[in-house]
Amino acid sequence: MADATASFKDVPELFEVELGEALTARTESLSTFRELGPPDLCHIVKSTGRTGQRDIGSYHFVSGVDASSSASLAAYINSLTYSIEDNSAWFSKSTAWKVKNGCYCCFNAFSRVDIRVDVKIPGGVVAYVVDLRGERHEATPEIWQETYLSALLRAILYSDDPTYWLEAYRKLDPITTIEGELRFLQAAEALFMKGWQVGSDPEIQVATVVSNHLTAGVMKYFGDSGRCQPAANLFEKLAAREPEIASLLAKSYIGMNEEVKAVQIMSAAMKHTPHSYTLLHVQSDFLRSKGRPDWALKLAREAVNCAPSEFVTWEKLTELYIDTKDYESALLTLNSCPMFTFNGRDAHRALVPAKVHLPFQRQIGDILPEKTKSEDDVADPALLRLPAPGLRGTWARAYSLLTRLVSDIGWDELLKTRSVVFVMEEEYRMQKAQAEIQKVVISNGTRDVNNSVTVIHEDGSVTAGSATLADDDASTRGMSSPLSETESKPEIENGLNVSAIPIIRVSSESDTEREIAEATGTDIAEQDEATESASAQGITLEKPVQAAAGEEPEPSQSSNSNQEAFSFTNKRLCERWLDNLFMVLYEDLRVWTIFRAEVAHFKTQHVAYRKTGLEWEILGDLGIRLHHKEEAKEAYQRCLDTSRYSQKPWAKLLEMYAEEGDITRTIQAAIRVAAYQYADYTEMTYPTLIARCFFKLGQIHGHAKISFTLLSMGLPDPILKIMDSYLQYGKTFKVEGYDF
Repeated sequence: MADATASFKDVPELFEVELGEALTARTESLSTFRELGPPDLCHIVKSTGRTGQRDIGSYHFVSGVDASSSASLAAYINSLTYSIEDNSAWFSKSTAWKVKNGCYCCFNAFSRVDIRVDVKIPGGVVAYVVDLRGERHEATPEIWQETYLSALLRAILYSDDPTYWLEAYRKLDPITTIEGELRFLQAAEALFMKGWQVGSDPEIQVATVVSNHLTAGVMKYFGDSGRCQPAANLFEKLAAREPEIASLLAKSYIGMNEEVKAVQIMSAAMKHTPHSYTLLHVQSDFLRSKGRPDWALKLAREAVNCAPSEFVTWEKLTELYIDTKDYESALLTLNSCPMFTFNGRDAHRALVPAKVHLPFQRQIGDILPEKTKSEDDVADPALLRLPAPGLRGTWARAYSLLTRLVSDIGWDELLKTRSVVFVMEEEYRMQKAQAEIQKVVISNGTRDVNNSVTVIHEDGSVTAGSATLADDDASTRGMSSPLSETESKPEIENGLNVSAIPIIRVSSESDTEREIAEATGTDIAEQDEATESASAQGITLEKPVQAAAGEEPEPSQSSNSNQEAFSFTNKRLCERWLDNLFMVLYEDLRVWTIFRAEVAHFKTQHVAYRKTGLEWEILGDLGIRLHHKEEAKEAYQRCLDTSRYSQKPWAKLLEMYAEEGDITRTIQAAIRVAAYQYADYTEMTYPTLIARCFFKLGQIHGHAKISFTLLSMGLPDPILKIMDSYLQYGKTFKVEGYDF
């Protein structure tokens, strides 16, 4: 087991049980990496130099390191030699550990290989490529360029992804200078046409030249800082070779507020690529921003025709139907969305470490609560069991559309709309029963009261015969089924004679059942989450009845009267996944309704309403999902009053304050978020949530005002230095607002 002197001072580490097991596990996992690959792996072997002393291996994950050559990766490993704990003195008996060698692994997402650099200290540097079969090859300049761009894209796209978490994951700044940015643009231009090979977001089924991780990385890097000019220059050169890239070029010009030029580009591009759904979406978004959702709707419809197998086209059409308040069409369109299996980000195979070393930066960590489990980390099982937080990919996006619908029209109206456009389970069952009854009656006729049976012969003739005769010849002749007691009794009592001719009947009982089904299919809850009263009593939320699923029901044959069987010619079957999302939404609304009723009740009683930190956090997330922003903000603020160690409430409040333009509160929240990030070894400035919020404020107030506000707070030097780094980035790259 390694002692304290074998650890790095400020770098997280996971110590191995068996020397080299992390490298072996990575080699075995290479074939499972589907897209961009996992963060880089840095494996270190430490030794005391004494005979008989066993070497120890440790590793950590890292992103943002320059992977353009073996020298830059070797330099990172060499920098770690200065981070090792040096507690030994001339009178100390402890053994001094030193870095003996290291291996840096970086996945090339274009060629699907792992490039590795072995560094021996002292000694040489060896760079080689490991393919999916574990075989070694020589590293070529083309491989290095692809690896460099792959590493940059991972650093940009994984920078602030809350769903992607690894222990001992160190995040560094991927681009710190103008020259570094130019190299990034040159590499992106050279490999742009191969961008589809690195995959795309989970909502995109087929990665294309314009919809992939490379274009997403470029748009995120330049879009988050509002500097779309370099991206526009890149796309301008590429659009000459590939007309479809005009959609990205137009989007960049819109980001630069060059709307006239963007419209000219879109107009010219439509003549060359009229069936590009990405181009249609850019036009649609532009019209939507100008308050013309009706025009945007036509383009969204055309985009669906151009790419019917893509989720994003149906999603855009649903959004525009909601904008135009055509809620029935919105629900039908949502039902038509193609759903894809969610594939998360690539990750390493988890190994059980012998020891975990996570050094804590005391200068920054002093403003954070203790990282220990307390009563504020427990929550009511009903809150923990909510299914909505577990939704990912297309399922999460579809659910957000459903919550937007319920936010616009309420739960009552949503259920009404649902029963209008979809076949309900009870309706479908009744329709099927009616069809079967009619089929039996038409084919077999009816039976009279005196035990006489109407027999239909093979030649089509109809005669009356005995039940025995009919039973004997049942194999060659059709026989009517006997009437039930409930159908024959009223006829006996009324003294009616049943004709020998088959009669088609619709029983009065079926009519009654059908009317009940209609009532239950269309009636909905008395109250929804919008009708909150001050009292907790009497608040109910009706559980949605199940929609029908299965084969398409046949249209009713007798549609001449409302009292006849149902007509489903204008109804659709609800997809099972959408039916499940309705149940997920019901659970969210039920918990939210109870929560708001309890809050109102406690307020009227003038009693403090208490929850644990985790419960307030879950309720804040629930409020965000259901578009109750103010109530969600209040829940997050209540969470901050507890001793829970969590970055999420601060991060959510940071976004809200930045949107409101509140400089002081934005900076206060940003300080806490930065402290949490540095405590988790995110030592990067951009692209991060804090930088995005600061630059949003800077466009309105200017960076000077933010800087003066920071100085007026009297922050400790380490924290002030971190906060100032975001403004320094803006000054270096001339982000809008840096000069005022």
